[in-house]
Amino acid sequence: MSTTEINIPIHDAAPASSTKLKLGSLTALVIGSMVGSGVFSLPQNMAAGSGPLAILIGWAITAVGMLALVFVYQSLATRRPELDAGPYAYAKAGFGPFIGFTSAWGYWISAWVGNVSYAVIVFSALSYFFPAFGDGNTWQAVLGASILLWIIHVLVLAGIRQAAVINLIVTVAKIAPVVLFVGVVAVAFKLDVWTLDFSGLGNPALGTITAQVKSTMLVTLWVFIGIEGASVFSARAERRKDIATATVLGFFTCLALYALVSLLSLGIMSQPQLAALKNPSMAGVLEAVVGPWGAILINLALVVSVVGAFLSWTLLAAEVPHVAGKDGTMPRFFGKESTRGVPSTSLLITNLLVQAFLVITLFANSTYQALFYIASTAILVPYIFSGAFAAKLALTGESYREGEQRAGPLAAGLLATLYGAWLVYAAGPANLFMCAILYAPGVAFFIWARREDNKRVFHPVEAILAIALIATAIFAVYEMWTGAVSAL
Repeated sequence: MSTTEINIPIHDAAPASSTKLKLGSLTALVIGSMVGSGVFSLPQNMAAGSGPLAILIGWAITAVGMLALVFVYQSLATRRPELDAGPYAYAKAGFGPFIGFTSAWGYWISAWVGNVSYAVIVFSALSYFFPAFGDGNTWQAVLGASILLWIIHVLVLAGIRQAAVINLIVTVAKIAPVVLFVGVVAVAFKLDVWTLDFSGLGNPALGTITAQVKSTMLVTLWVFIGIEGASVFSARAERRKDIATATVLGFFTCLALYALVSLLSLGIMSQPQLAALKNPSMAGVLEAVVGPWGAILINLALVVSVVGAFLSWTLLAAEVPHVAGKDGTMPRFFGKESTRGVPSTSLLITNLLVQAFLVITLFANSTYQALFYIASTAILVPYIFSGAFAAKLALTGESYREGEQRAGPLAAGLLATLYGAWLVYAAGPANLFMCAILYAPGVAFFIWARREDNKRVFHPVEAILAIALIATAIFAVYEMWTGAVSAL
């Protein structure tokens, strides 16, 4: 998940004609929306469980899977333009209210847990200057993150939005250091270091190639979360067909940057050395090449990037249940607004959950990586069912003209669904169990929402799914209580 500067409107408004964007501007917006906090920690996150060969394979799988997801959202935006309430709307339209609710709930979990991870990584970066912040999970770091969280809460309640100049500063602060890093590290790259243990099999702790590839999957997903948000620029495009081109160009640009950051780093430091770095690990790699000023640059860039975008993501995390509350997917109280049009109730509940998890990071000694693993796993439900819905439309012919080609959208939908299923497998039991615990309380809110609208609560299959979810959550609590599984 990147720290995106997409402004999500509180009230719908048609863009002025002066805001129409050409292909170059659209591509820049797409890139800016994907590059965020994750890229600054890629060297350590990828090397922690894999060698160069597995990382190459991991990026190849991600390229195919995420590109399929890009095509899925482009296709659905064209075929079902009335479904504009987020990815969960596709799950609801294709597979019923409970699946739709569960997708909305999972998207929300991913958003606010992602916000917790941002707070942790900000203070982990600041620990370079103030060691008391440690890995972002000391009491000093949690106190600082809590203060930052509630300052932003007050700013959002006041109706303050990001200014264009702040967006520009944040985007430059993110992109410029990454490009500089790639250039400097490419010059200093040593092939003998990169090939020292190319397969990673020389380190028994990494396991087989398959195990190593699995370890990269949630990391690569994390840095692309938010790619579905590129469609919000469609109304501002000078030509709507430029959206598809800009999204693909932006995707491959980010893919190249991400892959280069992680792979070139293995030519500077060995896999065990990279795995031992604290995050943001790009700072440690650049420091090894150019000295302390490299670490200072990366740490400052990350702080500006994440803090500058925290406002957008706080609003995004609150907006998901707010919109779902207004359309009946979630209980109506989530849809309440302040006199300034701010989703105040949803914002408060969301930030209370962020605060609670910040405290948990203190007692569980949770790291940035553990948190983004959970956020990445939580978002798989809406991603999987978005792909499945696109495949369903192609198979049934719904929304297609007679004789219109359907093979491409069908392939994209199936690939996106299979990619999501593979990620579920790669996530491992610890992250799946943690997500089951976070998903299960949603069943009560689903029942609440259905009864508010005097609608049948469950159809038979939905009831079975709800019972299975609750049973899994109970089993997960037991496993964590006994110490058999640990997620945080």
